[in-house]
Amino acid sequence: MSVEKFRDLLDQSYQWPDYYEFKFIIKIEDKQLVMNHLEEFQIVETASAKGNYISISARKLMKSTQEVIELYEVVSKIK
Repeated sequence: MSVEKFRDLLDQSYQWPDYYEFKFIIKIEDKQLVMNHLEEFQIVETASAKGNYISISARKLMKSTQEVIELYEVVSKIK
């Protein structure tokens, strides 16, 4: 999905400020790299059955669509 399409979907679905829940599935060794960007978020972590991956659900009151997109862009650079 393109960034512009995602932006449009967010703008149609949310009225900012609003709570937004991010979901990330990452290798366990990259957990801290992601967590460094999730200060002040409500976090729920679930490890995979073999313990190689972790699912992170992170919820926070976001100010704008742009703020959501910026966080996804930063975290997307992590493996």
